[in-house]
Amino acid sequence: MRTDYDHWEPISVSDTVTIFAEIPARWYIAGGWALDLYLGEQTREHGDIDVLILREEQAAIYAALAKEWTLYKADQGTLSIWEEGEYLHSVGDVWVSRNDEAPFSFQIMLVETEQDRWVYRREPSIRRPLQDISLKTDQGIPYLKPEIQLLYKGGSKNIREKDEQDLIKVLPFLHPQAKTWLSYALHKQFPSGHPWIDYIATSL
Repeated sequence: MRTDYDHWEPISVSDTVTIFAEIPARWYIAGGWALDLYLGEQTREHGDIDVLILREEQAAIYAALAKEWTLYKADQGTLSIWEEGEYLHSVGDVWVSRNDEAPFSFQIMLVETEQDRWVYRREPSIRRPLQDISLKTDQGIPYLKPEIQLLYKGGSKNIREKDEQDLIKVLPFLHPQAKTWLSYALHKQFPSGHPWIDYIATSL
């Protein structure tokens, strides 16, 4: 078990693409990098790099990565080895490093699906067709749509300062339909209200 949670040296987007491009599974750049790919420029430093995969395709991801990488289940504040043949039923995050002493290089986020629809785990009534959760850069790099990434940021129990900054930075460039969907999703998760909903309304 590792406890060096801050020991990160994230790989680049291009290195991430090289690793995942040959894996027979769907994957998408997520996190702050997804927003920067949408904007077409790097707007801030990133302490890690996230790759979103479908839970149902985890075996293909494991088989491809485990030959050269060490994979850790990040669950309830602890890191433990993802063992060969182990199916992750509820773990949402996997941290990846070269070995048990090397810095963490990237993070995998496992998401739920049902009948070719993405399911938002924090509020499972929020769903979208899988073909409608991602975009691609001009270079063909797949990334999570910004309104979905902002939902993950705004729907967290702990909204960080960088999440607020990301919202302020990205919102002016969002299509009105994407803004409306984000507002709807936040209201669905937080029926008693959420501070971002009013802010989004002022931009519509």
